[in-house]
Amino acid sequence: MIRIDWEFMKIVVASSEAIPFAKTGGLADVASALSKALSAEGHEVSLFLPYYPQSTAKRGFSPDDFEACPEKVMIPVGSKQVEASLLKASFPDSKVNVYLIDQPRYFDRPELYHENGRDYQDNCERFIFFSRAVMEFTAQLNLQPNIIHSNDWQTGLIPALLKIEYQHRPGFEKTAAVYTIHNMAFQGQYWHWDMLLTGIDWKYFNRHQMEYFGQLNLLKTGIVFSDMITTVSPTYAKEIRTERFGYGLNGVLESHAERLVGILNGVDTSEWNPEIDPHLAAHYSVDSLSVGKAKCKAALQERMGLPQKPDVPLLGAISRMTDQKGFSLILDAAEILLATDVQMVFLGTGDPRHEAAFSELAKRFPDKVATFIGFDEGLAHQIEAGLDIFLMPSQFEPCGLNQMYSLLYGTVPIVHEVGGLADSVVDAHEENLENGTANGFSFWHFDATVLYRQMRRAIAAYHDKPLWNQLIQNGMTKDWSWKQSAQNYLSVYQRASSYRNKSSESVSATH
Repeated sequence: MIRIDWEFMKIVVASSEAIPFAKTGGLADVASALSKALSAEGHEVSLFLPYYPQSTAKRGFSPDDFEACPEKVMIPVGSKQVEASLLKASFPDSKVNVYLIDQPRYFDRPELYHENGRDYQDNCERFIFFSRAVMEFTAQLNLQPNIIHSNDWQTGLIPALLKIEYQHRPGFEKTAAVYTIHNMAFQGQYWHWDMLLTGIDWKYFNRHQMEYFGQLNLLKTGIVFSDMITTVSPTYAKEIRTERFGYGLNGVLESHAERLVGILNGVDTSEWNPEIDPHLAAHYSVDSLSVGKAKCKAALQERMGLPQKPDVPLLGAISRMTDQKGFSLILDAAEILLATDVQMVFLGTGDPRHEAAFSELAKRFPDKVATFIGFDEGLAHQIEAGLDIFLMPSQFEPCGLNQMYSLLYGTVPIVHEVGGLADSVVDAHEENLENGTANGFSFWHFDATVLYRQMRRAIAAYHDKPLWNQLIQNGMTKDWSWKQSAQNYLSVYQRASSYRNKSSESVSATH
């Protein structure tokens, strides 16, 4: 058995997006924040993502911000050989090595995965190429990782490549595969002939490994071939083993349950911290809350064109505007709530139906509702600081980050009790108030009337200042940083390495 030095690990993280370079959702935040947190613990971390020139340009980067590496590799994609180049970047105040894999044919596009509401037809090919390029550059750069940590369907092929092709190659003798599921709803399912693009033997296209009802399933592939599987909250780890949340793979996850762990994401407190946040009108902590948060609320009301009313409860949301995020519920509940003395602010894009409905709501109630269709990073921070109550009634939510941002910023969340929302928001019922854990409001039955009742309940608490201050204090004083989450990942990495060493024989096809 190969001895592992637990004091120091070499870790490769593979992700299809990472802030500040490219982002469509929480995966980008997690990939960067976890990498930085692991590096801060003294480990050697290399983060790989595709180089999306148009995305990085939109986010303020120029080609000069990236260092061209001399390494180039030829990647087999089906019958083709495609060249991959490498660019290097870094995070400020971090030792993480950031590598961007460059191939304009695949990644020089207006968006990351889809355009005008339609997925790119070659997404399977694009991310097979990316997965193979990660493995080849890991070999070329002689990174010799203890762990390759892949994320979501876009990198689901990596654990299979490690087990089938790489585990006995020099530099991979002690490499274990860890795979994180950020959202079960997106599985990377493609027709069976795309199996040819992977370059992996057809014998692995069977119902126990890569095949799912006649299709290639890359999320399933990642699950089956990994030494350890994680997902982004303890509750979601239980939910995805059920029919309701498993999207057809609950049986696969149940059969690998002993290797499945839920770890709640943390918050990157270098980006989200009301004491230092550069986007805010005033900085504040739990000790200077009343003055600083009041200034942030007034500044938000002014920016959004709402009357500056310090004592009127200000509710809102920052989200993709979809049914999954509960926007149908919010709309129905808001119609009733706006008959009372409240204000509401919404930021996001998504379903055109919801975009139109919330824009129309702002026109009908110009002194009570403001809607910004689009995304503005600075405004997102200002909303988190300026709101009194944050609305997050997601139908399902693997982890969620905005509820944790809200708690850090002294904004009390109302959430649907699922996934990471259930793990981070503690309802303000009597027992939780007495034991000092209550920090928000939650409900189970996914219904607009139930959400409306929670809004009224929260507004009543808002007008009870001692109670409200207790909820805020409970939220702001808890450690939401990545430090604890990173320790939990390191524990998973240790388990993965032990598991890999016990079963280091080449993987065989299972029929």
